[in-house]
Parts: sequence; structure tokens; C-alpha cells
Amino acid sequence: MTAQHRPGPRSSRRPRRVAAFFDLDKTIIATSSVFAFNKSFLDEGLLSRRSVIDLAYTQLAFSLSGADDDQMAKVRQAMAAATKGWEPAKVEQIVTEALTEVVRPTVFAEARDLLAEHRALGHDLVIVSASGEELVAPIARMLGTDHYAGTRMARDADGRYAGEIEFYCQGRGKAEAVRVFAERYGYDLDSCYAYSDSSTDLPMLEEVGHPTAINPDRVLRREALERGWPILTFENPMPLLPSIEPATGPIVGVASLVLALGAAACSYALAARRER
Repeated sequence: MTAQHRPGPRSSRRPRRVAAFFDLDKTIIATSSVFAFNKSFLDEGLLSRRSVIDLAYTQLAFSLSGADDDQMAKVRQAMAAATKGWEPAKVEQIVTEALTEVVRPTVFAEARDLLAEHRALGHDLVIVSASGEELVAPIARMLGTDHYAGTRMARDADGRYAGEIEFYCQGRGKAEAVRVFAERYGYDLDSCYAYSDSSTDLPMLEEVGHPTAINPDRVLRREALERGWPILTFENPMPLLPSIEPATGPIVGVASLVLALGAAACSYALAARRER
């Protein structure tokens, strides 16, 4: 699938439901959502200093060695081990309280504009992130998106994280999440959009008719050039302004599903951005 033709206004006779799927880290925000909250988790006693160091080392090794299955498995195991015993409600509370200080200043201005352009076109906005659900949900609400998908941790009998991952929203997991959303909400994937910075998200990008690489890593840049996908550079993080119209209905995550009209000017702006 390629992203060669411009998106046009949706036909009133044959409306097609369209979504724009966004990776989160380095695509919408200029940092890692997991590590952005490390200080908050440390201050609240959820993480030890040793855990912070171990997670940072694992992430660095992942970044340097490439996105193969073995490295993704190591990141997954490290995430599960570090969060064992956490209360999900406590995690979401910490993230929600820290959003203004930790996340808002890191939102790319270009990402904010792109989200607004898709909203103006009547497209649903969906975040698909490898971060945990309890981290992704407050950020998705802040951004005014319609849906989100994140990694779901298994729970023990007391409802705490059990040290295992139930659904890992990374690699092929992201593609699965996109397909689940499409089936649930009737999205026409050939008309949908997807944005990411990482080659680990190639499966997600390949699911839609309009994939775009944003600040791509070396492998994704090469793939984008070979396949003729647009490449965008986002470089202006700034505090998020209330310019994105919030979703009209309740925000819905994908894990429960896995487990149990726009103006022509906005269309032209989106196409022009892609050509640039």
C-alpha cells in the first residue's frame, strides 16, 4: 500500500469511515512516554532508582541494537518485571496529575496541527502506543482523541499488575490493534492514515492506505524512500494549546476488544504537508 494520492472530501453518497492512527513517542511527543514519568513513579515509590537505571539500560540497548524480536522481548520482560505489584488506578492517577508538567510541553506543534487537520476532515483520531494503557489513556484524553491502544498488563487476584503482559501493543501487536479498531468501527483501512517514527511499527503502517514516516529511524527512512511513503520532520515541541476539538463520545481503548465533513481546504493542507 502506498500514500500517493491526495485525501479528498468524503462523498455524501458513499461515506467511508476513516481513522488516523498515531504512534505516540517521537511522533506526537518529543520524548518517551514511559521515561517521561519515571521521576513521578520514583517520587511515589513505584520505581526504585535501580529499576530506573535497569529500564534505561534496556531501552538504550534496544535503540542501539535494532528492533528485532529478541530485543522487543527483553523490553517487554523488563517492563513487566518493573511494574509487578503496581495498582493500575494509582498509575493512571500519577500520570493524570503529571500531564501538565511532563507531557504538555513535549507535544510537537506539527503533530498538534496534523491532529487538528484530521479532525477537521472528520477522521477519527487513534493513538496506538507500546506504553501501558494507564499511561496512554490520560494522554489520549488530553489530546482529544477518539480511541487508544496500549500495552495491557495482566492482573493478579487483587487487581495489581502480575508481572506479565497480556497484550503487547508493539510490532505485530499494533497491526492487530488497528485491525480490531477497523472491524469494530467500520474503518476502511485503504482510506486510513498511520504515522510513526519507528521501524518496529512497519506492520501498522502496512495496514493502511496512507502511511507516513515522522522523524524516522534509519530503517524506516530507507523503507519509506523505497516504497514512496511521505516523510515528515517534526522538531518544534511546545506546550499543547486547546486547539484540537475533543472527541464527542467516550474515549475507548482497544485491549478490551482484543481480549473479550471535512472542508476541502483542510484536505488540501493535509496533501500539501505530505508533498513537502
